[in-house]
Amino acid sequence: MPGVERAEAALVEHYTRLVRLAYLVLPPSLGRNRRVLSAHALVQRSLPRGRTAATPADRSAIPAQSRTEEAEGAEGRTPTGAGRNPGYAYVRGRVLRQALDAGRPLRRLARPRRAQLPPLLPHVWGLRLFPRSGGADELALDQRLSGLSGPARAAFVLRGLELLTDEEVRRLLHAAGAADTETALSEAADAAEQRIGTADPVELLRSPEFDPCSLQARPTDLMRRRQYGGAALAAAAALLVCGTLLGLPGGGWGQDHDADYPYGHNTAVASALDPARVRRIAPAAWQTSDRTDFSVWPARGPLAQDRALLGRALRAWAAPGASVQISATPATPSGPPMGSPHLLYAGKVDAARVVLFHDGLRVVRYAEPAAGGEAVAALDFARVDSADAAAAGALVVGRSDGDVRYLTAPWVRGTSVRDLLDPAGPARPLRRDADGVTDPLASPAMARDCRSWDTLSVRDGSAGPGGAGPGGDGAADAGATDTGATDAGATDRLLTDLGELTPARLTSGTPSAPGDVSAPADRAAWARTACLLPAMRSHGVRSVNSWPYARQPLPESNGTATWLCTRAETWRGPGSRVLAQFQAPSENAVPGAVAARAEDSPACGVRESQVLAGVLWKSRGGKWYVLAAGSGRLGSIEVSGGVRAGASGNLLAVRAEEGARAELYGRAPDGTRVDALR
Repeated sequence: MPGVERAEAALVEHYTRLVRLAYLVLPPSLGRNRRVLSAHALVQRSLPRGRTAATPADRSAIPAQSRTEEAEGAEGRTPTGAGRNPGYAYVRGRVLRQALDAGRPLRRLARPRRAQLPPLLPHVWGLRLFPRSGGADELALDQRLSGLSGPARAAFVLRGLELLTDEEVRRLLHAAGAADTETALSEAADAAEQRIGTADPVELLRSPEFDPCSLQARPTDLMRRRQYGGAALAAAAALLVCGTLLGLPGGGWGQDHDADYPYGHNTAVASALDPARVRRIAPAAWQTSDRTDFSVWPARGPLAQDRALLGRALRAWAAPGASVQISATPATPSGPPMGSPHLLYAGKVDAARVVLFHDGLRVVRYAEPAAGGEAVAALDFARVDSADAAAAGALVVGRSDGDVRYLTAPWVRGTSVRDLLDPAGPARPLRRDADGVTDPLASPAMARDCRSWDTLSVRDGSAGPGGAGPGGDGAADAGATDTGATDAGATDRLLTDLGELTPARLTSGTPSAPGDVSAPADRAAWARTACLLPAMRSHGVRSVNSWPYARQPLPESNGTATWLCTRAETWRGPGSRVLAQFQAPSENAVPGAVAARAEDSPACGVRESQVLAGVLWKSRGGKWYVLAAGSGRLGSIEVSGGVRAGASGNLLAVRAEEGARAELYGRAPDGTRVDALR
């Protein structure tokens, strides 16, 4: 019987997951905008009204191997983990019931249920909100789901996202008021077995296409809004006349506001919006500064002295109008500048005029069409607090036609491009102009498939405070390229675009001492990890480390598998994403199988480097095994449930039946229980 506090904690912790569940179960006939708002509304009113509420009991299990990659011998599924939390199970049941109620038709004489009506809150005026667009596979899955009944859609999602058994799904659907659970399960199973192109429809459920917490915005019908606006203006004028007649002498009802600034006569804000007061750092200041981050980037770009452009950018930042599209990484405030910001760059990039600011906490990018006119401008925010030289190596300055351009730090000596999927391939030279802006390179964040994964390789110098650093005067040489020569004291770092202003740094090694991806073994491991990075897009990721925590000889002399823990750290601190991978031997370097995944978990991090995960694996001889591996500090591993066995040390391999499900846990040398990653 969970209390309100436990249910509320579960809702906050798993809010994104619950909203995705509601969005997928809601009927597609509602339209994407209403589905987004309804999904948030259903989740937000799913807390118990009393102090306690009953919940179904869930259980977690070792994931079964996917049949689509039996030939490669290494494909896992992700356990849910949160089902063990009674508060989460209760909230999930409430969300499911309301989502199914929303799909039931309104009857003339019956009292409508709350979920069948449009949500009062949340509500957005003048905008339509919808998730980021996916590819053809995601569209095909959405069409397939629209053809299912509400209970069948719920069964498909519960099996695919929550990894529940048929019995658990049957129990949840019955509790949510579904009548024919057997038919729903049958329809869901048929939909899951039919592949969409080369994609597994269950894996597509985790696509950003179905994430109603990562949204895009578009205006509503502007012509209709104009007509309504005219009527509203006439009504406002009538009210103004009445107010003038009824107002008290001398002051009336309002105060005079400055037409230029939305914050009235606030002198601090007016000063912050003055382009003449924008802070500019000297080109060589970073060479003698105690800090090496965005705060010492010089002001660069051919339009750095264009006060009209800077003024438009600052006014859009302080009071963005309807023609300004805003995006921000999670937990990044999008409010006005707190003082005169620091100018990083102003210039023309492709078909846009771009301005980059830094205010100590955020990097802000303003972009407007270079051709002028009344086209829509863009304003992007990203947190960069506590940046260091490695994290402040580059910023995204422009995107177009699936390509991305970077503005590199003044201490970067050279740039090149490396394809993560070609670990033995050489780096390709990448030119920069005199201001440090690179030529365009393909952006993996905007690609629809994973045939290549181009990363930016930056070569940093070793100069510290008081010494001449890379580039001598801190400026990039015109037409500079990375020739592949090894400079004494230089470091090559890999940065990848994950759809945000700040590229994420890629590293390899133990959580306590991650290093740059330079060794052949590290590049080979990343070649099978790169295609898993889309799961970390648009989450404010600062760095991604891949740690090979165990190597396991496979039964029947099938070679040696590698277990890796891939952890994405965010700029804001919380919100980390962890993937445990199982990489069986493969000549084609197929992507590793995700054995487990978790959010906001300390596993594989500096605070808790312990990790344990398992998969159900099929050998080349056709036999099934439960395989598990933990980090080196593990004393023993045990499995229970469908398979019962144990092994000392950090590795386990035991025969099992196809489709077997089992609980997995370990013991530290002192006897402390260590649960599997969830």
